[in-house]
Parts: sequence; structure tokens; C-alpha cells
Amino acid sequence: MPFTADQLAIGANYSLATYQKKEPIDQINFQHATLDWLIKNKEISTFGNGSFKEPIYITNNSNAQNYFGADQVTYNERDPAKWTDFTWYNTHDGFWFDEDRLLANGITIVDRSDAIPTSSEKETLIDLLKVSYRSLKMSLQESLAYETLRDGSQSTKAVPGLASLVDPSPATGIVGGINAATSPYWQNNASLLIAATTGLILTEMERMWQACQLYGGMTPDFIVCGQAFLAKYKLEAGVTINRQIEGGGNNRGGISLDASVNDAYFHGIPLVWDPTFEKLDTLLGTTTQTKTCYFLNSNAIKFRPVKNNWMVDRKPERLPDRYVHYFAKTAKYGFTTNKRNALAVLSIA
Repeated sequence: MPFTADQLAIGANYSLATYQKKEPIDQINFQHATLDWLIKNKEISTFGNGSFKEPIYITNNSNAQNYFGADQVTYNERDPAKWTDFTWYNTHDGFWFDEDRLLANGITIVDRSDAIPTSSEKETLIDLLKVSYRSLKMSLQESLAYETLRDGSQSTKAVPGLASLVDPSPATGIVGGINAATSPYWQNNASLLIAATTGLILTEMERMWQACQLYGGMTPDFIVCGQAFLAKYKLEAGVTINRQIEGGGNNRGGISLDASVNDAYFHGIPLVWDPTFEKLDTLLGTTTQTKTCYFLNSNAIKFRPVKNNWMVDRKPERLPDRYVHYFAKTAKYGFTTNKRNALAVLSIA
């Protein structure tokens, strides 16, 4: 027996969990370390009147003065706070089945309301939907991973990502409604094109670490980088051979040598390699991201899905002039910071 259009939509909602089949072996997708960290520390937010406003403290408005005896003193008005202005952005991904493709997979769609598909037909539909939804999920994650690393200049509809909030040119541009060129407090830290001189990368990382702590003492709690930067750091740190004693060492004829390095740390924080950096270089035809490193703080930078609008399943109505069935996911989200001077970007030459 065939399916109705409504049954097809319902199957997309709950039938995916009915059968478990061996999934195709993934050959193309990669880890998105930066996006994973952002999602882990996300805050579901509302964007009232179209924007999210971070309260920031920008000045002491000092009027301190010395006096003695009956000297006249002065008073001033205070306005030490300011609000940022970040907006939300939309992303969509979707797929469709035309009825001929469904028929080729043994699935018939009819407009009658009394259709009852067999168990075999249900299983065929579920298998087709499972692989399609898996592809939808992975492609949307990949798109978000790229966007969260870029500066938003690729489209007026794209979120300004890390390259905007933690800008390699921190004294330029308007971020969150504040002009960084005229607001030194709103400039992130940057050390770019660090030369290959021995020890210089460690010196610059220490300088950026202290700069992030200078105002407010906020310590970076996430360090993410490209492969070239990580390799240079490991080389400079002198971590090239790890000797391990196994089973008593001499009892087995000596010790084992392992020249690989499992983890690299800076001030106790692991340097996390994000393969998305290299993939973005391939996409843009550059070698910039692989040489880049970010010092981030989970309290100073936030990924903000819009309440009730994050990863929403969509089932658009079938168009009257096409025998096609549509499935999609949409998401609304923003990317904000409340303290740019607690963040840093570094790169090697």
C-alpha cells in the first residue's frame, strides 16, 4: 500500500527511531572543535527589538582631586556604562524528494487519506530518511563551523564570527555597535606573523596571555589553533620525545621510546587543533587559518541561539506545480562578546 503526503511528513518526525540500520561509513566529515566548544557554552537568548545588548563598563569618569582645609572641590556627572548591540542571523539547510525518486525506492505517494503502508514500505522510507537527515545535520554543522570562524564579510546575511569579534586588526571596524577605532577598551589583543626565531612564539603567547588578564584578570579557558601553529608550538616547547617505562622496563629488556606527542598545553590549558581551520583555508584558497591561534574565554564570548528558534525542523507545504516533498532545518542565532580585551588572536609567519 502507498503513503499519503501527511504520512510521509509524520514518518520524518518519529519513524527514524523505529529501525536501526548500519549507517554508511563517513569519508568526508571532520571535527569542528571551535563550534563544539561554542555550542557547549551556548546561552539560549532572546533578542528583544531585534538585538542582544551586552552591558559593559567603559570608564570610571574620575574626578579625584587633592584638597586642604576649605579648598573648593568639584563634582561631575557619571555615565560609566554602555550597551552593545548584536543582532541575530538565520541559517537554513534542506532537501527534497520528488515522487519519481521515491517510487524508484519502492515508495508510492498518493493523495488518498485511507492509504496504509506496509512494514516493508515503512522500513524503506525510514532508511531513506535516516541517511538524508544525517546528511542534513552534518552539512548544517559544517556551514556553522565555517561561519563562526569567518568575519561575516562574505555576506550581509552571515554572522560576524571569530575573525570579527577577535579581529587581526583590532583597532578597526564596528563590533556590536561600538567603533573600535575610537574605543581602545573595545580592542582585542593581537600578535600577528610571529617570526620563526627560536623562542619568539612562546614569548608572544606569554605576552598575549598577560594582555588578556590585564583588565579584569580574565584568564583564557580555551585555546584553539590550526595545524601549522600547533606544530610550531610543539617544536618550540621542545616536546619531541616521550619516554615510557612499560612492564618494569628492564624486566622486558629496556624502555620503550615514543616520539609522538599526545597533548600540548600552555598555562595548563590544552592547545586544541581544529581541522576546520585547514578546511576553511582550502575553501578560501589561503594558508591563513592553519597558522592562527585564538585565546578565548567562555564568559567573554558567547554563541546565542534564539529561544525557540534553534534547529527547528521544517516541513514546507508541497508546491502546487511540483510533485516534490520538502524537509529542512532552520536556526536563528547570534554571536556576542562583552569584553574584547580579554580575547586574543595570534598567527605565525
